Amino acid sequence: MVRLLQAWLGLRERGQALVEYALILVLIAIVVIAILTILGTQVSTVFSSIVSGLQGS
Repeated sequence: MVRLLQAWLGLRERGQALVEYALILVLIAIVVIAILTILGTQVSTVFSSIVSGLQGS
């Protein structure tokens, strides 16, 4: 009975670790999306100014 309980607790801890890793991955994904959204606007502005400069030449 004790071994069964230990095995169940071991599986539960692995499941908990899996959930923690999933939460970390979700947090990283949110941060990456936010950074790309911010930088995407700046990169678009730079490319627009380059195109404007080339058209003016």
